[in-house]
Amino acid sequence: MNPAQLLEHFDRISEAPDAIPRLRRFILDLAVRGKLVEQDPNDEPAGEWLKRLVVGRTLLVKTGEIRKDKPLPPITGDAVPFELPSGWVWERLGNIGETNIGLTYSPHDISQEGTPVLRSSNIQNGRLDLSDLVRVKTEPKQSVMVQQGDLLICARNGSRALVGKVAVIEGLEEPAAFGAFMAIYRSEANRYLYHFICSALFRQVIAEVNTTTINQITQNNLRSTVAPLPPLAEQHRIVAKVDELMALCDQLEAAKKDREQRRDRLVAASLQRLNQPADDDEAFREDARFTFNHLPRLTTRPAHIKQLRQTILNLAVRGKLVPQDPNDEPASELLKRIQACKADKKRETGDARIRFEPAPDPYQFPLELPAGWSVQSFENLFLFIDYRGNTPPKTNEGIPLITAKNIRMGYLNREPREYISEDTFKVWMTRGFPKIGDLFFTTEAPMANVCLNDISEPFALAQRAICFQPYAEINTKYLMFALMSDLMQAIIDAKATGMTAKGIKAANLKPLPIPIPPLAEQHRIVAKVDELMTLCDQLDAQLTITESDNRRLLEALLHEALALDLGAAA
Repeated sequence: MNPAQLLEHFDRISEAPDAIPRLRRFILDLAVRGKLVEQDPNDEPAGEWLKRLVVGRTLLVKTGEIRKDKPLPPITGDAVPFELPSGWVWERLGNIGETNIGLTYSPHDISQEGTPVLRSSNIQNGRLDLSDLVRVKTEPKQSVMVQQGDLLICARNGSRALVGKVAVIEGLEEPAAFGAFMAIYRSEANRYLYHFICSALFRQVIAEVNTTTINQITQNNLRSTVAPLPPLAEQHRIVAKVDELMALCDQLEAAKKDREQRRDRLVAASLQRLNQPADDDEAFREDARFTFNHLPRLTTRPAHIKQLRQTILNLAVRGKLVPQDPNDEPASELLKRIQACKADKKRETGDARIRFEPAPDPYQFPLELPAGWSVQSFENLFLFIDYRGNTPPKTNEGIPLITAKNIRMGYLNREPREYISEDTFKVWMTRGFPKIGDLFFTTEAPMANVCLNDISEPFALAQRAICFQPYAEINTKYLMFALMSDLMQAIIDAKATGMTAKGIKAANLKPLPIPIPPLAEQHRIVAKVDELMTLCDQLDAQLTITESDNRRLLEALLHEALALDLGAAA
């Protein structure tokens, strides 16, 4: 494996998904297959070392220092995952070391003082972490006391991914035990076997001997596991090389983290500057031009583009996205027409839902709005069409039913598809029919998703969804963008109820204020937002392409490294 080659391309391959973890797994895979370091024909074969080990273990059994275990079955061809290099052997872990399962203790045994008991949480990132120790006042048996150099293994956990995590016992300043659902393994080959247990090969072979569906490693499983053993001298070379390459991975990971943090800070600072009030409009526009011109080179993660999208919406709702035109008809005139149409509708229909309430005080609005803008409430802009508190009987086919699950942030998703019968539709839709361009809004689960209605066919509306139908001409796409902004989401959230699943009642929603620009400016805002969102879509697509290219480069480098190692071995 050529570290220089990886360093040469690191800036690119590190952007691939899980690049550093994959490098670590690749290193360990090479190590346990005998492909990481060169074999030396002068090394004593592993079989000779094992013979001496058996003799030593036999003496320890006779002196009572270790227990005599049941003989393990011989390793047949079916149990061998792959062919090993010359001088290597397959052996079961139970034949080259001892294992024990940990101490079970009662909550009453826990004390501020006493013997520390190592648990799964004391294994972090392959290392022993003593920051969260539990102590017991009882005197543990010697069989559950750890020794320096032991391997501490998580033997059982609710998460399958955590079973098998391992750390070397080192740096202990006092005697310690290990707890239930933990195991220790003790062998002369522990330094090498630590890397084996960290490898994907260990998970493969342990799965083959685990006959239960429980996320666990039993003592018998561990003893029966077959491991690839190199000559003792090569074990030392492998451990040294793995440690060297893992240290390099640590450096690469730290460099990547530092680079991402600096980039995140730069993106956040650039966008935050645009989200702050500005006294000088021309200076603000110059900052905005600079940011939008240079941000594409900084947006290397989806989170950056999400921030950019939200900044665009925030600028739109503050009147900072497009210039104001003093020749535009003020929004106050538009609102007069809307009120007149509202009054006409009230006279024509006698609808009790149509009520006339005072407009919100613009001076109470959290932002200073540009000249020509106004503030109006939901209830003075829209007829609320909703069916809260009721669920119609559903059928396998018929009239589509639009539920809160279909209303996504900024778009309508017809999946999942639900239906009601035509008979139910006739008696259900008594509060009004949504029109093309009306707004759909979710009141809970999730709250405050908003989108435009683009459905021309007959459909019904379910509970937890409201149709906002404007009383007169207004650009509902601008209103959708406004409601998607952080500003309006915060205003809505402030009136919500509930802790884990927030919701807002229609009565609390109706008086809330919405900033309204002149109608002509609404159209300009929508055109600019559409333009910039298209740019964001392009950036998203480019990120996907770049990520795919980086993944392919990583695959190619790992394949080349493996080919070089195989060639060297041949």
